[in-house]
Amino acid sequence: MPITYDTDTAIDIRFHAACSIIKEAAALALNMQPAPGKPAADLKGHQDYVTEADRTVEQFVTARLGALFPEDAFLGEEHGGSSSGLFRWVIDPIDGTSNYARGRNRWCISLGLMHRNVPVAGIIEAPAIRESFTARKGKGAFLNGAPIKASTTDKMNEAMVEIGWSPYVPKGWYPEKMQALLHKGVMPRSLGSGALALADVACGRSDGYHEYVIFLWDVAAALVLLDEAGARVSPFLKMGGLTQRTTILACAPLVAATLSKTLGVTLD
Repeated sequence: MPITYDTDTAIDIRFHAACSIIKEAAALALNMQPAPGKPAADLKGHQDYVTEADRTVEQFVTARLGALFPEDAFLGEEHGGSSSGLFRWVIDPIDGTSNYARGRNRWCISLGLMHRNVPVAGIIEAPAIRESFTARKGKGAFLNGAPIKASTTDKMNEAMVEIGWSPYVPKGWYPEKMQALLHKGVMPRSLGSGALALADVACGRSDGYHEYVIFLWDVAAALVLLDEAGARVSPFLKMGGLTQRTTILACAPLVAATLSKTLGVTLD
């Protein structure tokens, strides 16, 4: 009979293996990154890029993890889902592809682990800026091994909030949300990587992130980080995020209620 482990042990084994594999994947992505200039990528849609590295990194990570944990399921941005299992890995091989394709450094590999549709571990690896965000459910969130927490900003006129761009945003939505933030005295940002924007909320660099709709592979790792760091987050999974693109708002706790009202997004 196969050896069985309790859930915590099974998560830990997977997490430590993934940490090693994602470092290799990050080195692979760095070596494949185009030089600065015109985007070296294919277009899936309006400003929606995919590079050869997206495909290669996803295949590399899923192959390595699949060899170690053949009973696990996978969901990736480029190759979709495969099989079913108690555990599921959710990967965005290059989050911030528009940055990556132009030789910019704000991009990452996002790898989340789910157990019975509950996010239990996450890794966001940003090799170009030498940062690694990690979290396990109930065991804290970390940046390069140091504990992180959401910010204690309590005034909107001191807050920094990022609004994510996507090709699914309806006409007029983006300026409407930016204007709403500016009216409250918020300093708005838009930097091109949803996973890193959420990680910034988790570590206190930002006080909020809102995207009209975002996919599970963009947020699976970040959901664990945000929860462990004490941030407030909209009910992404309950709103359908397991199967379809869904809105998200993540906030520092002391400005969460005001941001929720300002941006029109309900929080958990």
